[in-house]
Amino acid sequence: MIEPSLERRRDEADPAREPTGKGGLGAWLRLALRLVGPALLVAVLLRMKDAGAVVRAWTEADPWPLAIAVVLTFANLWLKILRWGVLLRTQGIRYPQRRAWGAYLGSAYVALITPGRVGDALRAQYLRHDQGVAYADGLASVVMDRLCDLYVLVVIAALGVVRFSSILVGQLAWAAWGTVAATILGPLLLLVPGVAERLLGKAYAKLASARFGKGAAPAPEAGGDGLGRFLAALRSHVGPSLGLTIPLTIGAFLINYAQAWLLARAVHLDLTFFDLMCLLSIASLLGLLPISMSGVGVREVFFALAFPVLGYSAEQGVSFGLLVFAVLYLVIVIVGFVSWQIWPPPFAAARPSR
Repeated sequence: MIEPSLERRRDEADPAREPTGKGGLGAWLRLALRLVGPALLVAVLLRMKDAGAVVRAWTEADPWPLAIAVVLTFANLWLKILRWGVLLRTQGIRYPQRRAWGAYLGSAYVALITPGRVGDALRAQYLRHDQGVAYADGLASVVMDRLCDLYVLVVIAALGVVRFSSILVGQLAWAAWGTVAATILGPLLLLVPGVAERLLGKAYAKLASARFGKGAAPAPEAGGDGLGRFLAALRSHVGPSLGLTIPLTIGAFLINYAQAWLLARAVHLDLTFFDLMCLLSIASLLGLLPISMSGVGVREVFFALAFPVLGYSAEQGVSFGLLVFAVLYLVIVIVGFVSWQIWPPPFAAARPSR
């Protein structure tokens, strides 16, 4: 029989688990919203004249470009972990590389199976347990890490929206440009003293709540004191450290696009590097909409629309989109799952906060 305290700890250590009770209906609604993307993918597959072409493209793929693309995933992760290390050192936090890999991969595993990559916040739990870093400081490093990705992505995606303006029309165009605008303007509020404090009190309390360490955080960190510390730590990154974090971010994106170029060659698609940059950046941007996990369905629908413009079939677009998902996302999920088993998120016996 499982000891009650152990059972509670398991519940607390599972960030993918939805709350029960009063939040039951809301949890079901959120789940239904997340399934919109996969439902779109099913609809596209059902409407295809030759859905078997998707499978044939995979079976006839050249294995060597696929293998190189998979290996490059680890180079991409290495640059991102280096970037996180720079952000931590800016805050005066020294975190061993081995533990940084475990924390990053474990949180990435959860992040990629949750909309909005909220699982990234688990890195704050690792930092708290291993180094005694307050949640506010840990979350600041994670949020700035994500902001670097967002701002580099939005610049490339804006070029992509212009490149594919012929198919991004109507509501799809509104969604694309609206996401661009929200990505640019929304995070800037974090850097405006007074405004952020008023707008983000509840959001911060929820992010630092029991879902990422129930009972582990001291009471002050869940409220206004923690928010002030979080914003101060976040704003400390606006300075010389960006001279390192932005180039590392650009490098990580370029590796992603190189992977996509290799995948295109593997399935015999003669797409230019620039077109692949545009395709993937728009797909990533649309994937930020909370209707999917890791952009599944949203990416494939967009590729089904874009590939005919490039001289290929919708079936080839969907096949390529699924291949991108498998190599750029699913590989990280698998590696992250293994890391999760080796270094699970620690929720007990944290070092005292500093």
